[in-house]
Amino acid sequence: MTNGQVLASRSADRLAALIRQIYGTNPFYTRKLDAAGIDPAALTFPRDLAALPLTTKRELIDDQQTSPPWGTNLSEPVDRYTRYNQTSSTTGSPLRWVDTNESWQWMLECWKAVYAGAHVDEHDRIFFPFSFGPFLGFWTAFEAGCQIGAHCIPAGGMSSQVRLSMIETLRPTVICCTPTYALRLLEVAGEMRGRAADLSASSVRMLIVAGEAGGSIASTRRRIETGWGARVIDHHGLTEVGPISFECWESPGALHVNEAEYICEILEPGSDRPVADGERGELVVTNLGRTASPLIRYRTGDLVMRRSGPCACGRSFTRLEGGILARADDMVNVRGVNVYPSAVESVVRRFTEVGEYRATVSAQGALRELSVEIELSPGAGGPTDVARRVTDALRESLGLAVPLRVVAANTLPRFELKARRFVIAD
Repeated sequence: MTNGQVLASRSADRLAALIRQIYGTNPFYTRKLDAAGIDPAALTFPRDLAALPLTTKRELIDDQQTSPPWGTNLSEPVDRYTRYNQTSSTTGSPLRWVDTNESWQWMLECWKAVYAGAHVDEHDRIFFPFSFGPFLGFWTAFEAGCQIGAHCIPAGGMSSQVRLSMIETLRPTVICCTPTYALRLLEVAGEMRGRAADLSASSVRMLIVAGEAGGSIASTRRRIETGWGARVIDHHGLTEVGPISFECWESPGALHVNEAEYICEILEPGSDRPVADGERGELVVTNLGRTASPLIRYRTGDLVMRRSGPCACGRSFTRLEGGILARADDMVNVRGVNVYPSAVESVVRRFTEVGEYRATVSAQGALRELSVEIELSPGAGGPTDVARRVTDALRESLGLAVPLRVVAANTLPRFELKARRFVIAD
């Protein structure tokens, strides 16, 4: 058997065991399986994977609203759960998620795969410049870093200026943050030094970014790597599912789905039809080790393009070419054109003269209109010339005439975690 066949066989066995374990103990999935007329004892995987009902975020939100605060997707007594997190709620009501010690450790093992793919080990010093609130992603990153023997430095509850001073003094080799905050630290460094943003002389050799699509947007990635003189490694996960995918050092620009711990499907958005390699579809995942609060055939809303076959790193895991291309629920129709926030960012970040931006979608009668505001970086050329070039690039890329306005420095908001640069003003 090939490595892929061995992996598929193991995943099938684990999924069968998971279904048997949670049926009758997990009210949420017991109801779903009964409603679909499925007898868990009669299932054979991978043949019967498509017979299992799909799970949506809307179902989970409704379940928690009906049975507050945790909902019914719990396979253990409530007093066995030791960890609490919640989603950032950028697209609606936040989801609350709890884990037992066993499920939490499974997620830490998944984060260790992120570090392994990035060649981060016990010799590294990892800096975490974010507040330790209920956001799951970097809690797991921090604890997994400690477990692999890396020196982990928390840097919550302080200003960007203080964090930059800590980086200079403590000399970390790796930073974990959002793409937005990697750019923000560059901006603040430039303000402190009175010149163009440049941290290429720092000790940092790598930034592991997550929480936004920016790590896989070529223009955003290039700006971070140029400013820091360091490699960007992208990572993707969800509070409700865990750390799903990671970029390996050998193949930049793609994400491996950790198929040792997840079953991955790519389906046509809005349907249950699988799409072929090279076609855009929605990532649907089943996590095999978070049995205390599992998700089976979960529609992530992430639009991706799969490529199969071995990678230069030696892994046979599914690769998502270009990372997370867009979010299905982020698409907005503007005068008959489907626009995704990542498409706007991809254009605007090409221009080093643009320091920050905001895109606003507003209703104009029966239609929606898109407008963009930009701040210029220190030392940028004339605002009229920059505005013209950005406007031309947006028209060419989106097929739309987009009104653009240059605003004064420090007019637009800054962010440490997930940015909200694409605003719906309906």
